[in-house]
Amino acid sequence: MPARLRPAAAADVAAAQARLAAAVATGEPASGTDLRLLAKHYLALLEDRAPGRSVEVRVPPFAAVQVVEGVRHTRGTPPAVIETDAGTWIALATGTLSWTEAVADGRVQASGERTDLSAFLPLG
Repeated sequence: MPARLRPAAAADVAAAQARLAAAVATGEPASGTDLRLLAKHYLALLEDRAPGRSVEVRVPPFAAVQVVEGVRHTRGTPPAVIETDAGTWIALATGTLSWTEAVADGRVQASGERTDLSAFLPLG
């Protein structure tokens, strides 16, 4: 069984968010280190807020988690999958992007039952 993700230290999250905001404001590319830290941090918070194993949330190349109560997935492709990039995931988790808007814009690909995460977002 893969190790469970853990939320990052509050100071590390605040620093990474500040650097990411500065990069966005100046049009510079975001640091891969900051994207990784924040993506994993918010996936860990989602695991705590929506425990279960019926939906797999993927933020490649950084991490994936299984969340939401329901039919447990044990092998192969899960019946419900959500996939997005790190920037979109961070925007969803922080509330700067709504679930409905992200899905409508194609920034989130969601298939299967229970893939509407709007009840769990924003995370922090």
